[in-house]
Amino acid sequence: MGVLFDECAENGFATQVHLDRPFDIGTDARTQYTVPQLAALVREAAGWLAAAGAGRGDRVAIVKDNHWDYDLLACAAVRIGAVPAQLSAHLPGQALETLLTRLGPALLVTTAGVLERGHAEGIGLAATARRTLVLDAAVPGALSLDDVRGHTAPGPRGRHDDQPLVINHTSGTTGVPKLVVHSTRTIIGKLARFESVRLPRIGLRRSDSLANASAYSHGRTFCWTASALCMDPAEISIITSGDPHLADPLLRAHPPTVVEALPASFVHFQPLTERLDNPFRRVRLIISTYDAVHPPTVRAYLAASRHRSPLWMEGWGQTETGPLAFRFHTRRSVLRGARGASTRNLGRPVPVKTRLRVVDPATFRPLPRGQAGLMLARTAARGLGYVGESDRWSAKQHGAWWNTGDIGAINRDGSVELLDREVDSTPQLSCLRTEDALEVRLPQALECVVLAAPHRVPLPVVVTADGSLDRAVWKQAVRGLPPLREPVVLTWSQVPRTGTGKVRRRALLEQITGSTDTFGSGRWT
Repeated sequence: MGVLFDECAENGFATQVHLDRPFDIGTDARTQYTVPQLAALVREAAGWLAAAGAGRGDRVAIVKDNHWDYDLLACAAVRIGAVPAQLSAHLPGQALETLLTRLGPALLVTTAGVLERGHAEGIGLAATARRTLVLDAAVPGALSLDDVRGHTAPGPRGRHDDQPLVINHTSGTTGVPKLVVHSTRTIIGKLARFESVRLPRIGLRRSDSLANASAYSHGRTFCWTASALCMDPAEISIITSGDPHLADPLLRAHPPTVVEALPASFVHFQPLTERLDNPFRRVRLIISTYDAVHPPTVRAYLAASRHRSPLWMEGWGQTETGPLAFRFHTRRSVLRGARGASTRNLGRPVPVKTRLRVVDPATFRPLPRGQAGLMLARTAARGLGYVGESDRWSAKQHGAWWNTGDIGAINRDGSVELLDREVDSTPQLSCLRTEDALEVRLPQALECVVLAAPHRVPLPVVVTADGSLDRAVWKQAVRGLPPLREPVVLTWSQVPRTGTGKVRRRALLEQITGSTDTFGSGRWT
């Protein structure tokens, strides 16, 4: 990864990269780059990191506003032999301090805004690292870009394929995220290389225009950077905001043929699909990860495409393992039985790469097909461990199998049905299936969340644009569903979320009820 951009430039790759805003590490205000220009920027950034004192084997923590230059900085750190740790600036201050303390980085690369938010919470983030490099301002006691500019980076420093390459954190829906270590063999050899095959229909083409609206501090985009760039597409458009008004000009200027985005971004951008000249008219392939996207949203994007047979590829996996299963949605499949449609059937395990098993949570004995239990996975792409939490990592290993902490079933046809996170589960119903049903029946809902607590009927939370919901509409929507409490209706901004837009369910439960007690044990979060 340290020479990824150099090698693509040397091979004459002609990809044009378009940004919705300038990089935070850019030396000017440009929003368009060629591959050679990106390679030069990575080399320049490597010089900055080396001048700031980072070197072989050091951990370099990166905490900044959301942008693809997270991965450029990570590649720069890899180039000098360091191990980048990409941390979202969206994390609460206490969680960020905990992760930085576990890391003990030689260098913290951040912005003045991140440090100021920490100070406002009484947290000195800079104290967790030996040195701090601030990208956008001069801060007392820290290095600025002016202090490190002009330094030539040392030549690329390699490492063994099984040594740590990058550190990424999990989403943190159930508390402080875990820090997952991946090697070149796991995240590049087993994941990115698998995606870099020009498979029929789903493989990237040189004529493709890619659009990515992601959380660039996460391992998914580090892997995507390796696979997408190596496929030499015609264009890549980088979207950093979930605001459709900010994303629309870039999407309209460079209509994508392949789109990958956060589930929350798909929800926010959905109004754009209703325009006659909608920017998704050329799309042939849509990729969603991190969390399920509900059926009405999937239908809206597939209907917006003028391609003869667009595909929606939904992946399920974890930061620790990469993708474990995937399925495809077509216009026909999402319209078939639309009122009861669900995206909780996640298709089949990744061929050759992954095996899945469902076991009894109490005994860990394998369960027959169709019976719900704890889902275990077996994959060579599993990371190396958790930073500072080796016991937690060991507790989730069962021989060669990895405990996903999810409740699900393997159907008779071999497909995977995801029902709930174990910590959020309840025997009364599947929270996830119920959420799907509610979203199908409540077109005005941006999102529905069902929260389970001990000795209580599950509590539904309905997210709408204005925080209101007609009672008669609600009564009609829950007809035939398992018993639910009266709904709590909130706006999008009132719901606590992770940097990827996922609902922090325990935080939401505490916000509404004052308690974080869940029905599940939470032993495998």
